[in-house]
Amino acid sequence: MKADDLEKRLIDFSVKVINICKIMSEDYISRHLSVQLLRSATSVAANYGEARGAESRKDFVHKLRICLKELNETTIWLKIIEGSNFIEEKDIRILLSESKELQKIIGSSLSTLKQSK
Repeated sequence: MKADDLEKRLIDFSVKVINICKIMSEDYISRHLSVQLLRSATSVAANYGEARGAESRKDFVHKLRICLKELNETTIWLKIIEGSNFIEEKDIRILLSESKELQKIIGSSLSTLKQSK
């Protein structure tokens, strides 16, 4: 996958999460969950953009690891929201699937970088 394509996919993922967070109710629990999800999910695209502008290979790897950690966190928040029935299951399943696929892509990139060291 090309870097531009991955960046677009990460941005699209962030936008989908934003749209899900917009429809969550405004009670204390929903607000807490949506803010946590929003922070972790939207930071992935931003950190990937930072990785693309990394000053060194080490900096690039570090920023990619941050992307992976944020995706891991996003997946956990999505699972919590799924279990809490705040959003329709099919909408959460789509986001969970995309989050896991993005984790695999970035994880694979990190493995390739480690092997080529």
